[in-house]
Amino acid sequence: MTGIWMIVGMALVTYLVKATVLILGDRVRFAPIVKTALGFVPVTVLTAIVVPIVVAPHHGDAELSWRNPQLVAALGTAVVGFSTRHALATIAFGLALFFAWHMWVAP
Repeated sequence: MTGIWMIVGMALVTYLVKATVLILGDRVRFAPIVKTALGFVPVTVLTAIVVPIVVAPHHGDAELSWRNPQLVAALGTAVVGFSTRHALATIAFGLALFFAWHMWVAP
């Protein structure tokens, strides 16, 4: 039951924050430094979610070896993403590399 209340609470806080911004609209002015800082939020949140999954997929110590399919796929995906700048190709390559590595190289 505690989990349900946590979800309800998080949903309520999220709704209130978004509703406040929508209601106030253009009446709220942010300083340029705040606008710049807010631009980094998506990258920071994504990094905070992805890095622990890639580096320590079994919630233990870091697994920095070729037998870690998440790490190999993340590195390969980064190379393809930076070289092609094509989101769909990057996603497809990352998924294919992860599943191939997981099934055949490091089962």
